[in-house]
Amino acid sequence: MVALLGYKMDIGKSIRRIREAKNLSQKDVISAIKMGAAQYSRIEGGKTDPAFSTLERIAKALGVKLSELFSEEGSAEVNSNDGTAMEKVRLIEGLTEEERKTLFMILDAFVGKKKLKDTLSSVLKNVA
Repeated sequence: MVALLGYKMDIGKSIRRIREAKNLSQKDVISAIKMGAAQYSRIEGGKTDPAFSTLERIAKALGVKLSELFSEEGSAEVNSNDGTAMEKVRLIEGLTEEERKTLFMILDAFVGKKKLKDTLSSVLKNVA
């Protein structure tokens, strides 16, 4: 489940939906992005949150814009919270590749910090 600017969605379902709509196998995508099958399967299964740089590679392999990974099937309209997130993702797509890499590194660092904080908090609760 990816949380982007307060918006949560199952990015794995979206990736799977797009992949299947394009008649691509998991193997096709895995080969294109040079990722292990188990890791990719965890992403599609919603068991792990991919890094933004990984999402960018997956979108490219699927032949879609990064923002399309965040659109839900059948949603013709986007509410205000979703619109803000989608707008930011579209703006990111307009950056140069180097700017996107830098931004993704920063975002990955923040996400990693949050995951570490959550894990440590959970461990401390179990110890107490």
